[in-house]
Amino acid sequence: MADKSQVCSVWVGSETGILKGVSLSKKQAFNFCEMSCLSRDQEVCVLGWGDQHETEVLVGSVNGTVKTFSTEKGIFTETRQCGESTQGRFTGLAVTDSALITCVETGLLRVWKEGSTDTVEINAGTNVCRMRQNPSQRNQVATGGKENGLKVWDLERPETPIFTSKNVRNDWLDLRVPEWVRDMVFIPDSNKIVTCTGHHQVRVYDPASPQRRPVLEAHFGEYPLTALSLPANQDSVVVGNTHGELAILDLRKGLVRGCLKGLAGGVRGLQCHPSLPLVASCGLDRFLRVHSLEDRSLQHKVYLKSRLNCVLLSSKDLELSSSAVTGDVEEVKEEGGEVDEVWDTMEMINDQAKKRATEEEEAVVTGVEKTTKKRKVVK
Repeated sequence: MADKSQVCSVWVGSETGILKGVSLSKKQAFNFCEMSCLSRDQEVCVLGWGDQHETEVLVGSVNGTVKTFSTEKGIFTETRQCGESTQGRFTGLAVTDSALITCVETGLLRVWKEGSTDTVEINAGTNVCRMRQNPSQRNQVATGGKENGLKVWDLERPETPIFTSKNVRNDWLDLRVPEWVRDMVFIPDSNKIVTCTGHHQVRVYDPASPQRRPVLEAHFGEYPLTALSLPANQDSVVVGNTHGELAILDLRKGLVRGCLKGLAGGVRGLQCHPSLPLVASCGLDRFLRVHSLEDRSLQHKVYLKSRLNCVLLSSKDLELSSSAVTGDVEEVKEEGGEVDEVWDTMEMINDQAKKRATEEEEAVVTGVEKTTKKRKVVK
């Protein structure tokens, strides 16, 4: 299993609780889980790197456990109980030099320090949809949700947030504009934060500026946005919505640069490669797709059998296809697959026998109708 995990460049979490590793260069996919104790409450909510060298993958499940998967050994090395299922799903995982950071839907943000039973607890408000860490300052995280505006927290001073966004002004009918932060990301080497909302808005906040309202707002489509990610050039953002639409938006002018086609279901996971012009996406249609951001062509398309919740892209170089995928599914050899015993035990139906039985039934019905008509004529 160690050899298999080391070749994986993309990690995907599924609704069935399976951690899937995909090697795009070797066209192989692997399942890493314990099939004997697999259950629905082990559904993977979030994924994250456990260290900066990308040798550990953190897997957050619905039942409140956080598992550590070693990409070098190919096994799960640790399981921690970091919450209860009654507190809601995990909305984010992050690590610092000496602590694990978790956040759930009820707004309970916790810092689990290594070697200590004491935890730092922060109330980030209700209905939290996402928690993200600042890659430049790892002691800072951002939270946001439904009717819960963007907040930035300093974990070393957790009493109050260091930045709290202010809602935009009322609309032209003088009605309050509802808030619904679905995802956010810090722009590296700056204080700015990009968010996407459930009301198809993309907003840019600048905590260094005097105003707490967004300094830029753009719109895409008519459906709720679910995920976003920053490409390597950092002057644009990739967003996805519930109808399987992906778009690249310019952060300088707020305009749509182009759309990425090929998706057939809502987008749940989205991540751009840190150095290459590539973006990986997954969602309800059970496919992992990798698009090129230069010509917006589909580079890889992998069917992974389960509905997918999140994607984690390695910083290692990925192979670009010499030609775009035209719609055919890549032939990916999946090992350690899901149990198909139910299908194997089902009886095979012969199409010819079924057709013959249908013809005989139609002949009987026709004979009955003819007999009825003859009786009517005799009368």
